[in-house]
Amino acid sequence: MQLSNTSITLTGPLRAPVQLLAEQTYDGHLSVHDDESAAKLGLAGAPIEGPTHFSQFEPLLASLWGERWFSHGCLSSHFLNMVVEGEEVQATVTIEGPGATSARIDAAKADGTPVLTGTASIDDSESELSARLARHNANPPESLVILDQLSVGQKGGETANVLAEFDQHYGDLYPFTLQRKLDSMTEVIEWQTPEGGPTSPWGSAVVPAEMLSVLTGSTSKGSGFRVRQPSLGLFIDLEVKSLGTPVLVGREYRVDREIVGLGESKRTESYWTRSTLVDIDTDVACAEVLLHSGVFKDSYTPPS
Repeated sequence: MQLSNTSITLTGPLRAPVQLLAEQTYDGHLSVHDDESAAKLGLAGAPIEGPTHFSQFEPLLASLWGERWFSHGCLSSHFLNMVVEGEEVQATVTIEGPGATSARIDAAKADGTPVLTGTASIDDSESELSARLARHNANPPESLVILDQLSVGQKGGETANVLAEFDQHYGDLYPFTLQRKLDSMTEVIEWQTPEGGPTSPWGSAVVPAEMLSVLTGSTSKGSGFRVRQPSLGLFIDLEVKSLGTPVLVGREYRVDREIVGLGESKRTESYWTRSTLVDIDTDVACAEVLLHSGVFKDSYTPPS
């Protein structure tokens, strides 16, 4: 921990995140997380999925805010540079002083290359992505090719349920289980494990922040949000937010979705999806996942 007159900085250890998406497939083809597919786009290697880095922040944020981090925490990240397996990453959290309920977050490689930047909070302060989405929607794209079937305000068509269990398989998009993810995570909190979960304030294990996008994404095929194929995508921004209670292992959740933004850059077309996890038994919304997904223009060839 570093102290100054105006801020407190917590810095975690250097960790080497693990790639679990090398065998990810969608619509019959491999993803950008495959080495060969990444090379075709001129990337240095198959990138590790951005949410993987979230686990390095959770111990720092839990040390600041305790139980409230798990029930009301919001982690909001803009990804800057990709990380490939074997590279080490370090997480940093900076708050303005004791009692602060929001913070800046940053992660960098061992050589100082920035990986992500953003915010964390346990209140309703403006997040990194709420500000970015507002700026994004102020300048909507004039026309899209790969994402021309999507529109802002479009709701997910098919209602999808997802089960949060340690041994639950999450399909072709996420070819691993929660237990496999826990075994590979760079940082694991006791309340997230089968052994420590029953000791949590909620009597069950807490699903890690990096797994929330897996729960929502694993059921995305039924959303009706059609992206022209074949094309390769990548996360640009991601925010996960607990709404008063954490997402718990052993519970079933409904996933409600809506397109809340569309965009375009020189290299990508992109769309913002807000997904809400609603507890089936209580009908209470427990978490929101705001995902900004980019699709590489060079990965798509229009039919002749």
